[in-house]
Amino acid sequence: MTSSTSSRDKSNEYDVFLSFSGQDTRRTFIDHLYDALQRHGIHTFKDDERLEKGKRINDELSKSIKTSKLFIVVFSKNYASSSWCLNELVKIMECQKTNEQTIYPVFYDVDPSEVRKQHGLVGEALAVHKNELKVVKWKEALREAANTSGWDLRKTADGHEAKVIKLIVERVSLDLRSIYMNVDENLIGMKQRMENLESFLEIGVNDVRMIGIKGMGGAGKTTLARVIFDRLSVQFEAKSFVENVREVSKASLSGLLSLQKQIISDLSKDQDNNVSSVHDGKNMMKRKLCGRKVLVILDDVDHKDQLEVLAGEANWFMLGSRIIITTRDEQVLIAHKVKWICDVNLLSDEEGLCLFSRYAFGRNIPNEDFKMLSLNVVRYAAGLPLTIKVLGSFLCGKDEPVWIDAIERLKTIPLKDTLEKLELSYMSLEDDYKEMFLDVACFLKGWDKDKAIRLLLSCGFHAKTGIRVLEQKSLIMTSKAFDTEFLHIHDHLEEMGKNIVRRLHPDEPNRHSRLWIQEEIEDVLANNLGTELTKCIIMKVTPEIVLEGLGNMKKLRCLIVDYRNYNNGFVQNGKIDGDSPYLPDTLRYFNWFCYPHWCLPKSFRANNLVSLEMHASNIEQLWEGGKVLKKLISLELRHSKLRTLDLGLIPNLERLDLEGCYNLAELNVPVGCLQKLTYLNLRWCIRLKSFSFIKQLGSLEFLNLGYLSLLKFPDIIPGHSNNSLLELDFSSNYIEELPSSISNLHKLICLKLSGCKKLQYLPECIFRLQRLRNLHLDNCAIKVFPDVDCGQLECLNLLDLSNTNITQLPDSISLLKHLKTLLLRRCALLEKLPDDLSRLEFLEELDLSCNSKIENIPSSICKLKHLKTLILEEYEVLKLPNDMGQLKCLKKLSLRGSKIRDVPDIICTLKHLQELDLSGCSELEKLPGNLGELECLKVLDVQGTSVSYLPHSVSLLKGLVILDSFVERSGYL
Repeated sequence: MTSSTSSRDKSNEYDVFLSFSGQDTRRTFIDHLYDALQRHGIHTFKDDERLEKGKRINDELSKSIKTSKLFIVVFSKNYASSSWCLNELVKIMECQKTNEQTIYPVFYDVDPSEVRKQHGLVGEALAVHKNELKVVKWKEALREAANTSGWDLRKTADGHEAKVIKLIVERVSLDLRSIYMNVDENLIGMKQRMENLESFLEIGVNDVRMIGIKGMGGAGKTTLARVIFDRLSVQFEAKSFVENVREVSKASLSGLLSLQKQIISDLSKDQDNNVSSVHDGKNMMKRKLCGRKVLVILDDVDHKDQLEVLAGEANWFMLGSRIIITTRDEQVLIAHKVKWICDVNLLSDEEGLCLFSRYAFGRNIPNEDFKMLSLNVVRYAAGLPLTIKVLGSFLCGKDEPVWIDAIERLKTIPLKDTLEKLELSYMSLEDDYKEMFLDVACFLKGWDKDKAIRLLLSCGFHAKTGIRVLEQKSLIMTSKAFDTEFLHIHDHLEEMGKNIVRRLHPDEPNRHSRLWIQEEIEDVLANNLGTELTKCIIMKVTPEIVLEGLGNMKKLRCLIVDYRNYNNGFVQNGKIDGDSPYLPDTLRYFNWFCYPHWCLPKSFRANNLVSLEMHASNIEQLWEGGKVLKKLISLELRHSKLRTLDLGLIPNLERLDLEGCYNLAELNVPVGCLQKLTYLNLRWCIRLKSFSFIKQLGSLEFLNLGYLSLLKFPDIIPGHSNNSLLELDFSSNYIEELPSSISNLHKLICLKLSGCKKLQYLPECIFRLQRLRNLHLDNCAIKVFPDVDCGQLECLNLLDLSNTNITQLPDSISLLKHLKTLLLRRCALLEKLPDDLSRLEFLEELDLSCNSKIENIPSSICKLKHLKTLILEEYEVLKLPNDMGQLKCLKKLSLRGSKIRDVPDIICTLKHLQELDLSGCSELEKLPGNLGELECLKVLDVQGTSVSYLPHSVSLLKGLVILDSFVERSGYL
């Protein structure tokens, strides 16, 4: 039996209470009804099944009636002859009135009118009772019950008992679902999370589904699963909530076997299942579970082997069954081929404050005197329910000084209960992944993901796999902004990682594997306390730093130095000597921002150096006299004073970034050199004139030649198609035409020609680049598209023609079947759009702003069923199409600065709209009255409009985050 069920048994909280006459129906109708309710997971009270020995029957019945959610009263010939049944009925009717519990009468072998008027068989049965006072109460209860809607067995489903029972179970299931939905609303932040999960569950779909709930420890995965279990289990024939799978399966050799027995017992009601081994358990589950529609929760799974024996294949279960798996490790779900994976979102500040207040104050909002302190606690918790609950319970009833002391303590000493829960994920990692996690926690938070991977690769890790593993185990996250992915880690996981590094020797930073606290670094180096235990350092150079202290760190693999704002003082004071032996030869990743010297120290052998980054440095050449760096694969000297570079000394280089090296006049590239180079950035290297060496770079994938003031496209493209180039950036040069040889770049997926203001025509050869996904032509002088079949660019995702002189788009542009982004901003000469844009069926973003000659927005835009962003800014005359409501996926609509006078009501049918920008629409005086129907709206900007008041329906927008400031001035909220 599941713990969920057993706990409800003990508290006598039932879904349904059955009231009946045993001598009429116990072994017939009631037996079948009870069995059907139980098979559908409906917790049902029937006196011969549920009464515990040794308790008075009246007390037990009274308690069970009070705690039941629904009542089914089965009226039969002898029901009214039993004083026991009639007293039950009186109690039921009292509860129905006071607690709003629902009663359903079933008329088994009597007519409803006989019960209502107490004549016929019911009247005869009542006549045997002599206590007139009780009879009066019983008659009133019979009359009220009979006037309630129910089922007359003889007149329903042609009298077929099985069909009537099915109807009863269906109605009870629906009512219970409604009841549990109301209970769910009392759980903070649960409604939205349940809606997200139910979109994966799709209970009405007749298939077998395994759904994963993934998230970091303490995020509320088990709570969400429990709520779903309680809410939906009434729609299944059997159910099982299996808790602590990870803990139980590892506690003993028979752990998995005990879990199998629990599932078999819960779902088949076979209490005496004889399972001798896990293998036998799998076979028994296959045999016994395939005949029932079941709901199974497997909570806290951490290994694919657990899923293989507890929910092996879909064919173990009957169609309609749902298996929900909670885990911290997404890879477990992927390995088991779970298709539907739902992430658990952390709580917002508002939700967190409500949850914290319930634990700290027993109410939904904090006490006024503790409002700011409560907010500080919630912000420390950073949306993690576990931390919020622990802190709320601890601070409950405490006075203000205790609160202040606790908050101050958290700044330096992490919460033990939280760290212990979170560390389970860390402990399950392989050793190299543990090292990578500690690197992220200590200094890579917020880094560009690609840059972080390069650092970890240079330190000898399998970085791409490792970062993916850490993501899957909910230890780190990534987010995307402006086409760049960044690494994120929850504050408490960061605390945990730093605590792991420091806890063995909390007062001896020189024995820590990683150093990131500036004061500790200064002390260690100034007192020459460095040891071989230190692997990584990130620091700023200050007057207190004595870098010679690095020499003792014989296993230092990563050094990150920020030297900005201190250059002049250090050079003058001589604190840093370019010849001093302070850089250990073990360094693999070396990053020094604003390096002050013209070359690297002679004493630095760099035999193990893999990645060297010196942005904004004074370096003019790497070494005086030269040095071969066989292991160096990544060199970044952006915006340095580099004058010359002999690439023959770096034969295995894979990445070279020299952007902004204005003094660079020569690159020495011997024939046959740099055959492994995949990335080359020469943007703003304006003194560099020769690029012929690029032809020989057979592995090159990324090439940036932007802002070089080139008048002619350089001869860099091989005369054959054997090349690897994926991205070519030739922005802001002075070329007037492109060579036809560009068609040889058959693997090219991104071509940037932005700002080539003398480029007036596109060669037709571009349309033979069939892998091209992104084409940037903004700020060029392009006048017309060539008269070619645009459908040849079958992979194109993005086309940017903003600020060009184009006058019209060819109808063939609709052949760009996979186009997702079309940008036509400030095309001053563009007079019209193609009539039928609906064929761009995958278009997600369309920007038509500031196009003064376009008078009508084609209605075909409204047929773009995947459109998410529509920008129509700064139009003198703007009338929105009448069919805007068809844009079901639209999330952002910007009409900023347009002369629109009326926002049509049809906009309020855009159920997924999150941002509506009407700022600067000076002639706009009012908003649609039904604005509150935009249930997903988060941003509403009406600054600079003539709107003087907001419709009252705006108060219904619970998710609204940003409103124009006039709202605050007007006191609307």
